[in-house]
Amino acid sequence: MTENVIECNGLTHYYGKRCIYENLNFTVPKGRILGLLGKNGTGKTTTINLLNGYLQPVEGECLMFGEKAGHLSPGVKQRIGLLIEGHVQYAFMNIEQIERFYGAFFPNWQREPYYELMKKLAIAPRQKISRMSCGQRSQVALGLILAQDPDLLILDDFSMGLDPGYRRLFVDYLGEYAKAEEKTVFVTSHIIQDMERLIDDCLILDYGKILLQDSTHSFLNSFRRFTFETTKDIKNLDLPGLLNTEVTKNKIETYSFMSPDQVRKEFISANIPVKEIKCETLSLEEAFIGLTGKY
Repeated sequence: MTENVIECNGLTHYYGKRCIYENLNFTVPKGRILGLLGKNGTGKTTTINLLNGYLQPVEGECLMFGEKAGHLSPGVKQRIGLLIEGHVQYAFMNIEQIERFYGAFFPNWQREPYYELMKKLAIAPRQKISRMSCGQRSQVALGLILAQDPDLLILDDFSMGLDPGYRRLFVDYLGEYAKAEEKTVFVTSHIIQDMERLIDDCLILDYGKILLQDSTHSFLNSFRRFTFETTKDIKNLDLPGLLNTEVTKNKIETYSFMSPDQVRKEFISANIPVKEIKCETLSLEEAFIGLTGKY
């Protein structure tokens, strides 16, 4: 039986009278990289804060390694590495100084992943953090997290402020490290193209609920965009199994987990004649938009 590193049961949280979500349930199995996806305001950072005990849910509980968030034992805390928006303190230090400083606090400190990442960045050991770009500082923060040798990495909006090259380096290095060391990763990012390269599973939040939790491979192999034309004048269209359908004159675009034959049957049953249906596979970003809507 697969061990769940994270378990969230019946989570309900409000800000004032505004409901963030009700009765939210999900798990993150050991050794998996899970991406938490959602539009702004759906509760991604709230979930990170609940996991780390910075907030207490109105109802429900978050467990990490079987212990309640906010009441973790020192032993469990040592197994968790947290990165929030790539921040790194003590900018007056250089690369070597900050590594030695942080290393004194962690009994399982592994300096090799940190210096390997710095080498990839071509950062000199005595280069001061205050003289680095935002992207380089984020890499330093990641390197320090990896050196802690945590079993669980929680990364909130890890790609903020990074240019495409640094984002690619960040994603590829993190993915290789996590797989090689059998780490569990819980990650959020607004840049979904990066997530597609990294994550094994995706958890997609809508306002107040989970829309989907599945492997990324399964999601992208079962969710499709369908486009076609009809000779019938249609203004609005709401058929079972079709999501975020748009009608422009006689052209229809819709998304579905159904097969092309099933989609065609839905239109036949609604007495809507359709011409040849075009079925398209999607990138993770396209599938996310198709599932959640453009706006």
